[in-house]
Amino acid sequence: MTDVNSAPAHVLAARGGDPDWWRQAVVYQIYPRSFADGDGDGIGDLAGIISRVGHLAELGVDAVWMSPFYPSALADGGYDVDDYRDVDPRIGTLDQFDELVEALHARGIRLIIDLVPNHSSDRHEWFQAALAAKAGSPERDRFIFRDGQGEDGELPPSDWRSLFGGPAWTRVPDGQWYLHIFAKEQPDWNWANPEVRADFLRTLAFWGDRGVDGFRVDVANALSKRLPEVLPSQEDLADETLYAVGDHWLWDRDDVHDIYAEWRTLFNKYDPPLMAVAEAWVPAERRIRYADAAGLGQAFNFDLLRADWDPEQFRTIISDNLALAEPSGSSATWVFSNHDVVRHATRYGLAGGGDGNDWLLSRGTKPVEDRDLGARRSRAVTLLALALPGSTYLYQGEELGLPEVATIPDEARQDVVFFRKGGIEMGRDGCRVPLPWTEHGTSFGFGPNGAHLPQPAWFAEYAADVQDKSPDSTLNLYRRALGLRRKLQTAGTLEWLMTDSTVVAFRRPNGWVSMTNFGTEPTALPEGELLVTSGPLNDGNVLPPDTTVWLRTVE
Repeated sequence: MTDVNSAPAHVLAARGGDPDWWRQAVVYQIYPRSFADGDGDGIGDLAGIISRVGHLAELGVDAVWMSPFYPSALADGGYDVDDYRDVDPRIGTLDQFDELVEALHARGIRLIIDLVPNHSSDRHEWFQAALAAKAGSPERDRFIFRDGQGEDGELPPSDWRSLFGGPAWTRVPDGQWYLHIFAKEQPDWNWANPEVRADFLRTLAFWGDRGVDGFRVDVANALSKRLPEVLPSQEDLADETLYAVGDHWLWDRDDVHDIYAEWRTLFNKYDPPLMAVAEAWVPAERRIRYADAAGLGQAFNFDLLRADWDPEQFRTIISDNLALAEPSGSSATWVFSNHDVVRHATRYGLAGGGDGNDWLLSRGTKPVEDRDLGARRSRAVTLLALALPGSTYLYQGEELGLPEVATIPDEARQDVVFFRKGGIEMGRDGCRVPLPWTEHGTSFGFGPNGAHLPQPAWFAEYAADVQDKSPDSTLNLYRRALGLRRKLQTAGTLEWLMTDSTVVAFRRPNGWVSMTNFGTEPTALPEGELLVTSGPLNDGNVLPPDTTVWLRTVE
């Protein structure tokens, strides 16, 4: 592994400032392999990201969250990590990573990186050592190995299924089995092992010393596991009567927070302290534990991501999450798209809503995608979210209004979900197609040659250089909104306004109001100065359907 004492002094000097910067930050997620390609091999890289720092600065984001860039066989898009303290040679070098940190910090942009602590890659040197060692060895104890069932151990230790399809156990040549709740190339770490805990602390410090400002923690609710001699069945795992809250065998265990308390001690040694945000798909009342100041400090709220186009759902989700943030001492988070879901510009254009998987299975034919409707609604909900107190997480390309790509040929697909689930799910390639930067040229400006996933011809109309010239483009809406947000944000509170039931409206401190019309008819606007609108108003006195405005109202 890489030397953990190689912190560059110029990067350390770049850190500083407000310890609470993350509480109302706008964070932009970069999926490195699909953002920008600097060397022309068809794969996005650090050089490509560095070349586009100006775009990020002009957009007005406060931080970048970068998905995995570590050495990887790409069995799961980089979430199978060979070495936690290095950069994949196809993506760049540690020197380029330092250059990226410096370039971002020089523009006032923080950097959050993805950490994948539940599982490694089967190419990780510790897992290779485990394969070479014997059953019961210290090397195997770093992972979760078990003897099999049956007369000769030929059956897996349990009937558990991987989240990516197929068995959750894989047999090794000497007959033992190892656990992987995701792909077989992603063996789960044994977090009861002190060596594992200590090594991850070294990893956190390695990147903290290089100038990283925080971490996004992948599958944060799965690290701790309770594995009795006789394991429960797959059916038992889903039976809530068989375990107490916080004592499931695999998920959301109370003692996982002991791990994060150790991390927080390390985070607080930095000035300002490092931040972290948990990816934890758990009920809202459980999510606040991950956001506790004694642990990671913040957690993703995916409730709006799963919400229908329904004003009551939005009001309830917003109220509940703001209320839940208070006891944890954290701030709420808002997100509509990321590297794992159908882009919200498409979801909001599908009749009936849903997660978009059925639409993907139909290759984008059923239901028919209404792109105009999807564009209006996605712009409206993004402007609504940017008006809320808390942190907003944006996914690369949503500032261009990019729809999902549903027509990727099967032979060009890369996502493990597509291959392991046998066509039951199409996978996540459609939201990971490389971005269009220019209307013309090879791969629409993604790089000097092709792109690792095919880009459709219609990407040209969404290209950044096309939108840059249009005042009413989605790109320029994001720029205006983020610039205004920075000027308007004060205390992290809101006051709900009494309006028609189809309108979600609230007042923020500093005398401004956000209104979103979820209905089918225009609604009257209060008197005030129009600050920004997600779409044309036509008549300045009314708010059209599928539209959000920010106003400075007359008291």
